[in-house]
Amino acid sequence: MAPNTLHAILADAILAVHFAFVMFIVVGLLLIFAGKRFSWSWVRNFWFRLAHLAGIVVVAVQSWLGIVCPLTTWEMMLRAEAGQAVYPGAFIAHWMARLLYYRAPEWVFSVSYTAFGLLVAASWFWVRPRFPGK
Repeated sequence: MAPNTLHAILADAILAVHFAFVMFIVVGLLLIFAGKRFSWSWVRNFWFRLAHLAGIVVVAVQSWLGIVCPLTTWEMMLRAEAGQAVYPGAFIAHWMARLLYYRAPEWVFSVSYTAFGLLVAASWFWVRPRFPGK
């Protein structure tokens, strides 16, 4: 396999992992709320909830500090090595603009991540996790 092909495959794999992470955060919250409604006990799993909260906290903090996600940086480095086009800025900002033709200043995304993070934190009170050993 040619190095360019390998780099392209690895870049696509990182993109898939990045997308899965975003879906874990977004769909995870929807499932937590649905779990409350339908009495799904698994949405109260402490480790799931902690990973979910930690994920959005990392995203919000990176955004406020102006840090581009390491997955984005790694993907772009591999794409450049593969001779493919790269996109500037953050993963979500790029795909929001690309998929929805929505352009906004970076601070709008920071506020959105923070608001979503606060909603995730609030879910700990509305749909209480089951702590280990209890």
